[in-house]
Amino acid sequence: MGDPAGIGPEICLDLLTDSSIADLCTPIIFGDANVLRLCAEQTDKSADFKEISADDLASATEPCVLNLGLIDQTLLEPGVVSEATGRATYGYVTQAIDACLSQCVHAVTTCPANKEALQSAGIPQPGHTEIFADRTQSKKFCMAFLSDEINCSLVTVHAGYEEVPHLLNEQRIMDVIELTRHTHKKLLGKEPRITVCGLNPHAGENGLFGSREEELIIQPAMDRMRKEGCDLAGPIPPDTAFTQSQRNMTDAYICMYHDQGLIPVKTIAFESAVNVTLGLPITRTSVDHGTALDIAWLGKADSRNLKSAVRLAVRLTR
Repeated sequence: MGDPAGIGPEICLDLLTDSSIADLCTPIIFGDANVLRLCAEQTDKSADFKEISADDLASATEPCVLNLGLIDQTLLEPGVVSEATGRATYGYVTQAIDACLSQCVHAVTTCPANKEALQSAGIPQPGHTEIFADRTQSKKFCMAFLSDEINCSLVTVHAGYEEVPHLLNEQRIMDVIELTRHTHKKLLGKEPRITVCGLNPHAGENGLFGSREEELIIQPAMDRMRKEGCDLAGPIPPDTAFTQSQRNMTDAYICMYHDQGLIPVKTIAFESAVNVTLGLPITRTSVDHGTALDIAWLGKADSRNLKSAVRLAVRLTR
């Protein structure tokens, strides 16, 4: 359900009543039934959903809510970050992960978490991606964004710019290329064309900008992956990597840092891009937006991205 103070409850209510989703899969909301009912009352949505217990997970055949009861409603104020909502968010997602690891469910799609709320609750991981990696004991994973228009995988994620060069290494780039290749080969049914972005302006301009990361780290990683059969282009200067002509020759991008990938994704495919964690032993997709606290519980939330994330989760599990 994501952070209960955000738009997660509202978009979950939309999901539960969408017959096109029910035709694809059996959506089970890991959250609080009373929170959903209260949100439904405030947003004039249907609260006619079935509640189940953990014992019913594997046998569920219709859209329903696993009522976890993790937050006291007196501590919940829509649109307001709190320790209580951070604890509840963490509880929802960890129980969903555990259910997927035990094969009670086939995949997990997450509604948005609030990083400030997680931090205030003492959660050591900064976001959902890191929680999934920790809970599944995954060492080789990456954050990626998939859509019909553009696909990007990130080498580094929640790190400040000054940290990024120190986090780059040949093995990490190779791992992200391999994870990206595996996923898109499965989706496309053929070898994907992967464009690798440089780190520095003009991809370093032969060492004029930066500390020769392109020559010393990125290019050697690409050379090794080409020997494994990868179809790679680059390192491409980041300012021209996402032109229409380059996108026409690219099935997926490898981006060195968060905003290098997220700016083009959110410019080109804001409503349709889905966040996917590659390299986990389970399938995890997520919405590509935040908790939108400013419009939480006002009946203004758009659930289309959540539904896209669920549809992609179904594709990835087949």
